[in-house]
Amino acid sequence: MHPLLIPRRHHVTELIVRHFHEKVYHQGRHFTEGAVRAAGFWIVGGKRAVSSTIFNCVTCRRLRGKEEEQIMADLPKDRLCSDPPFTYVGLDVFGPWPITARRTRGGHAETKRWAVIFVCMSIRAIHIEIIESMDTSSFINALRRFFAIRGAAKLLRSDCGTNFVSACKELQIDKKECHNKNIEAYLEDNSCQWQFNPPHASHMAGSWERMIGVARRILNAMLLQHGRAKLTHEVLVTFMAEVTAIVNARPLTTVSTDPEHPVILTPAILLTQKYGMPPVPPGQFESHDLFRGQWRRVQYLAEVFWARWRKEYISGLQDRRKWRTSRPNLQEGDVVLLKDG
Repeated sequence: MHPLLIPRRHHVTELIVRHFHEKVYHQGRHFTEGAVRAAGFWIVGGKRAVSSTIFNCVTCRRLRGKEEEQIMADLPKDRLCSDPPFTYVGLDVFGPWPITARRTRGGHAETKRWAVIFVCMSIRAIHIEIIESMDTSSFINALRRFFAIRGAAKLLRSDCGTNFVSACKELQIDKKECHNKNIEAYLEDNSCQWQFNPPHASHMAGSWERMIGVARRILNAMLLQHGRAKLTHEVLVTFMAEVTAIVNARPLTTVSTDPEHPVILTPAILLTQKYGMPPVPPGQFESHDLFRGQWRRVQYLAEVFWARWRKEYISGLQDRRKWRTSRPNLQEGDVVLLKDG
């Protein structure tokens, strides 16, 4: 009937609100304010006082705190450059698969095989190499085969996930920079740099982790059709080549219904500048036909491909689907709770 009036900005008010907030087991403002009023206290501007106490409550932050987020950063320059394919590469190691190495009197001798996936950061094409072991020489051989087929790369990126951390231990490579003399010398000879993503930053490796998931699903479907037959090294290499061809033939942009653009843009088109396997044109061709403006036709075709890549694909990468607004950064002295996973 006659509640006790208390000012909002007072130490006693804060103690009272904190006491009843703990009484209702850290519920919201409605519960806390009701408990204060039922105890016979009338706080002038009580809603603000209760809200301030709940905002500074460490237990409430722990129970119902939101994860910190910031505006989505711009894409790295590697994703937007128009350099030749596989100039900027992200790589990872995945596997293993049991392989029948040889037949013996007692049965089949089995071993394991891993795969190194190289993903072009600009056109999202992939290249897969099979390695026999997780040692330095096998990994260097995979790099040599990749450079021999696709050309030297300027930058190699990799993450610090569980798959690659185990590979780093086997290859004796530090997570931040390369400390293996053989690999470091080989990279220096090819004018190549290696950058490792920060630990626990799996979002920075999304461009090639996504490709690993796609490759795994295609390979699992192939192995299912393979049945119970023993998997050999040759069969696995063939499967990986087919997986590479399927992934590189995927559309980079939305499939258009416009009849004037019937051809879809794929990584394979940017790699080979071919729409598919066209039949051999009829007629007789002589050597002097090679010098009749062929280089102009090839150059024009390449410009058409890269123009579509810039207009249709790059423009779609700039959209921010989440984390669109800028938020205040954490300051020194803030109480935070780390969330793992």
